[in-house]
Amino acid sequence: MDRDDAHELFRLPRERAEVAPGAVHVPDWLSPDRQRELVAACREWSRPPAGLRTVRTPGGGVMTARQVCLGWHWYPYGYARTVVDGDGARVKPFPALLGTLAREAVHAAYGPDRTPGAYDIALVNYYGEQAHMGMHRDSDERADEPVVSLSLGDTCLFRFGNSESRGRPYTDVELRSGDLFVFGGPSRFAYHGVPKVWPGSGSGAVGMERGRLNITLRVSGLQG
Repeated sequence: MDRDDAHELFRLPRERAEVAPGAVHVPDWLSPDRQRELVAACREWSRPPAGLRTVRTPGGGVMTARQVCLGWHWYPYGYARTVVDGDGARVKPFPALLGTLAREAVHAAYGPDRTPGAYDIALVNYYGEQAHMGMHRDSDERADEPVVSLSLGDTCLFRFGNSESRGRPYTDVELRSGDLFVFGGPSRFAYHGVPKVWPGSGSGAVGMERGRLNITLRVSGLQG
């Protein structure tokens, strides 16, 4: 798909969809004001200490999306209270704002009768023009509460797969600024990734001229 085709798709109306059992896409869930608030907050969270960092895997690989963690610090493949693979500073607290959004997101995805867990982790990933994310599972937590994903800035191609392998079957979804994606239940440990970001496809009105921010909220199940 080239950029002109992508922009043509961006103009099509979108509806709430269950992509897989327990995996729900809610387009335009965040208001423009809330998006601007979150973009400004992400800038503050990214400042050192315990700020935005490049993630390196044990095998020597480097993630092209840069990351800052709140509440608990994620590193391949575990959690700590300090940035053990960075400046060693204590991780920033999990903001009450994100806890409220997580609860609202679970209700938006599954209905008002669903009781959300105690969300205490945020992973904020920044995608530049060439950044992507390989297929992976969010499986380092000791809880199976749904994962909440919020998108800001440029549009991406989000690939949502199955729980058995990184390959097919999978479904490709466009995530635009303000979109919500929640996956839990049978899809909680499904492989997923971001093969592509369309540079310049977002709106500067939310406070980002270029680039994509993804805020992923999780329940750790950890103590201490």
